[in-house]
Amino acid sequence: MTLPPAHGASEMVVSDLGPIRARIRQIRSEYEQNRHHQEWQWLLRTFSDLAQEYDTLQDFYRLCVALPGEYLRLQCRLFLTNETAGTLELVCDSSRGLIFDRQPTPAPVAAPPAPSRLADSFLFPIHRRQALPQGSQEAASGNLVLGALELSPLTELTGTDQFFIDRYVRLLGFHLHNRLLVQQNLRHLRFINSLIMDIEHNVIVPNMYFKHIFNQLTRKIRDLHQLKATILSFKEKQGIAGGVCQTVVAQIESLHDDLNKYDEELRRHHAATSLFLESLFRPDHFERGRFVLRPRTCFVEKEIILPQLEHYKRRLDRRGITIERPSDMLEEETPLMVDVGLLAQVYANLFSNAVKYTEEVIDHRGLPRKAVTYGREIFRDYFGPGQDAIKFNVFTTGRHLSPAEAESIFAEGYRREETRRKPGTGHGLAFLKQVIEVHGGRVGYEPTEEGNNFYFVLPLPGEAIKNA
Repeated sequence: MTLPPAHGASEMVVSDLGPIRARIRQIRSEYEQNRHHQEWQWLLRTFSDLAQEYDTLQDFYRLCVALPGEYLRLQCRLFLTNETAGTLELVCDSSRGLIFDRQPTPAPVAAPPAPSRLADSFLFPIHRRQALPQGSQEAASGNLVLGALELSPLTELTGTDQFFIDRYVRLLGFHLHNRLLVQQNLRHLRFINSLIMDIEHNVIVPNMYFKHIFNQLTRKIRDLHQLKATILSFKEKQGIAGGVCQTVVAQIESLHDDLNKYDEELRRHHAATSLFLESLFRPDHFERGRFVLRPRTCFVEKEIILPQLEHYKRRLDRRGITIERPSDMLEEETPLMVDVGLLAQVYANLFSNAVKYTEEVIDHRGLPRKAVTYGREIFRDYFGPGQDAIKFNVFTTGRHLSPAEAESIFAEGYRREETRRKPGTGHGLAFLKQVIEVHGGRVGYEPTEEGNNFYFVLPLPGEAIKNA
């Protein structure tokens, strides 16, 4: 049976495969030209088989240096690059075996960018065969040479030798880089798991002690209130009018009010920080390599939006930004199953951006307006027939984003050119996107009259729409 081509894509597939097909034909032609050199061909086949058979890195080193001797009676030494010094270190020798303590070359030699002739041998660079992670030390330094393979005696290097050695070193580099990368990833995972235990032991658990301190502070505030009552009682019993007692009472009242405000602010800040610590440093996130939700039923405005808005209120006030609350959201709020800790950080990021980027505009009445507001809308069949959704909006006044900015705004690390001097990392909206998508939702931006609206859309439970 012949399968039909993909719909509307047959010509594109042929065109897309063109460069690959041309490269295949080129390699096939080169192999045909060198088909009489059976030793080299068997060496490559044996390496491909045994590279999958041996699991340890040490056995892989031994394999790399043993093959040229078995098939071609060549001595072989394998070097790796010392990333710090940029010089070669011997790790395995076909005459001595594995070098357990890496040995630098007698005279420090840098890994060559291309094959180079030594006294009676040739040194072939081993290049990394995979794309490097963005931001890695190797990518930043441009160091793509993983090590080198030395073969001897080679008094001359024929075209056939060059062809097969090039293939051998490419295969070696590909497998070696993969194995080193796996080893590095395992070290990173062990470190991360250890770090999470340290955070739980040294940060999250001690953070609970703050509650004890807050309770002591509350008692001291009550004692201060009682001191005021005692002074007033003493004043009344002694028949003292005005004067020093009244001044002391006024000072106590002012101090009492200030301490109450600081106590409330500390408790709100501690509650938000504790929630973020718990939701960000869950062991499940690190074990599975993604955000793992712990959803529960909650009212989004009451339990998430208002506490975060209160947390940012002073900063908004200092920048002259008015908070315009919707009049109907709290009364008509729909309970949702969400991860409260993660969704709270979504709103924290949106309100933090509002503090930094809200601008004054002239509204439709010709009056100055500098404001942040939020709201929600319900959409039927948003995710398909019978799959309703709720859209949460955070609007700020200011200039619209350009089309290019709007397209990139949720990308990790992206920042608008004119905001690069302001504090920030470009991570907040990318984090928002991850959290909403793991909830099964979508994020977006839209220019609106007088400003910018950032929104996210979450699936709505079937029964919730009936009660909305």
